Amino acid sequence: MTTRTDFGAARARLTDHLVRSHHIRDPRIREAFLRVPREEFVLERDRDDAYADTPLPIGHGQTISAPSMIAIMLEEARIQFGERVLEIGTGSGYHAALLACLAGADAVVSIERIPELAAWGRANLARVSFAHIEIVVGDGSLGYPARAPYDCIMATAGAPRIPEPWIEQLSGTGRIIAPIGRSPHMQILAIAQRNPDGSLEVREGTPCAFVPLIGAQAWPD
Repeated sequence: MTTRTDFGAARARLTDHLVRSHHIRDPRIREAFLRVPREEFVLERDRDDAYADTPLPIGHGQTISAPSMIAIMLEEARIQFGERVLEIGTGSGYHAALLACLAGADAVVSIERIPELAAWGRANLARVSFAHIEIVVGDGSLGYPARAPYDCIMATAGAPRIPEPWIEQLSGTGRIIAPIGRSPHMQILAIAQRNPDGSLEVREGTPCAFVPLIGAQAWPD
């Protein structure tokens, strides 16, 4: 007899682990992790591993990030409800759903360069009541000027430097959270804050390893 995974219980255990390990400190982020069903954003074969704290492949050479890494990024972003958020790299849509829990679905736009992934992410989000998130296909390294300025730009792929278009599309108090590094597969999480004088203050966070960001202002295809 096949044992069915209790995804609700697994989600609660993972969230509790992230709280106890201090990856999650903000109660709003805790509620977002409890609300969004990660099993709906992974490949069917990986559903039973949806709440392991590890990246999982989602096809096309891409991954869904480890929950602890996502939690770290969300904590650094300090997103408030109603703030305009641009996500670079939709993937399966999981990260966009968490962002929507914090900012509101209408405030989030996510850009994905691979059309098939964008379509899958859009379908995943619609299935779990996040259909209002706008998913666009394009070069994420160029940002998305149609809905700029953004209070937060968050990238889920690694770039060699912070692309200039992202800086140009920030609001007066905007933040950029992105893996940046000279290697396509090893980075440091960069946390950039727009200062009142318009300059950008950047500090380094945790070492990380994301898939490379491909684009005109990032790594070549």
